[in-house]
Amino acid sequence: MKRRSLPIAAALVASAALLLTACGGDDSGSKDNDKIAGADTGSGTSASPTPSASASTASTDRPKIDLPSDVTLTFTPEQTGDAVKDAVLKDNAEMIRALDAAIVAQNPRLAALEFYTEGEGAVAAEKWVKAFTDVGWTVTGAVRYFDRQVTVSSKDSASLTYCGDESQGFSKVIKTNEVKKTPPNKDSYVAYGVQVQKNKAGVWELVKIQSTRGVDRCQP
Repeated sequence: MKRRSLPIAAALVASAALLLTACGGDDSGSKDNDKIAGADTGSGTSASPTPSASASTASTDRPKIDLPSDVTLTFTPEQTGDAVKDAVLKDNAEMIRALDAAIVAQNPRLAALEFYTEGEGAVAAEKWVKAFTDVGWTVTGAVRYFDRQVTVSSKDSASLTYCGDESQGFSKVIKTNEVKKTPPNKDSYVAYGVQVQKNKAGVWELVKIQSTRGVDRCQP
């Protein structure tokens, strides 16, 4: 099942044809990286959804992100005990929540998504959401993000790696409510590499992201 990851590769275009493959379509030949424009190439606790962005301990007010009851995102770990790494993990989780909220709202320029993205990351996120809106699809089900690890490079730069379990997450046709289900397989598990930067307001914004399906370290 290939569904709704925000994938990466240099100067690539997200198209409706890609979306139809990447969201509950045929999994044949799916070992290649998912692709989206504006991104760069590079080398959940599981029981409950993360708190809303408004609960952030950062001084800057975060936008409130609401997802429908049929969309569940979980993140593991949510905290490490290190204040900087925890802030990075929190804003990364809210970026992912904002991405799905934008797909649900059919709004590539959703304010919450723009809040957590910048530069190439913002372009990539907008085009990915637009691929859903162009064909009238949304998202449903549960996705688990796990093995989340942060490397802090400087006071305003960091990177993350994590895995996504999309085996229970699917695309849905808005007009008919048809859920595009496919059996879980190796490519239901996605490895991510993310670069973030802290802006003047203290928000860790997505600036680059890479994803690869079927990576061994993310398999159950």
